[in-house]
Amino acid sequence: MQQVKGAVLKSRLAFVERHSGKPAVERVLATLPADVQRTLRMVFTSNWYPFEIGKGLDDAIVRVLGGGRAEFFERLGEASAEANLATIHASYLTRGDAHAFLAKSPSIYSLYYESGRREYQPVGPKEGVLVTHDAETFSAPDCLTVVGWYRKALEMCGVTGARVVETECRAKGDAVCRYKVKWE
Repeated sequence: MQQVKGAVLKSRLAFVERHSGKPAVERVLATLPADVQRTLRMVFTSNWYPFEIGKGLDDAIVRVLGGGRAEFFERLGEASAEANLATIHASYLTRGDAHAFLAKSPSIYSLYYESGRREYQPVGPKEGVLVTHDAETFSAPDCLTVVGWYRKALEMCGVTGARVVETECRAKGDAVCRYKVKWE
């Protein structure tokens, strides 16, 4: 069973609170089953949690706050990168060297997900491709958080004009999740 780190869940809840207030967190949680609510109220950043809890939280956030718009999750991904890369995972940032940062994608992936893997391949001086393989579970909103997360992470490395576009998605029937990454 695919699992995610508590840091992922905490960053989503923190994003909701920061942008919509504590009452919004309560509204989101209220739409979830009682056992999931209990779990989310006591999340530890270093513990592993079932991916389905994260997927349920994602769906609830989109329903309650995102007006049903899944692109809301790009913003959530950006907030997650900002929270984690400014603190506990700051050592992954490589100022001014996007390729060096992106080359750490396999190890960064393993911080957040228990199964599967992510690879990075540079394809030009200012572009590359990230590919996620073998994740046991996946969702379109989670893929959108990846788009936002990497875009913000590249900005935090000092890169300008970062663009991340998902060109293949397992949640849409593809064999892998593939992201084209470009910057100025």
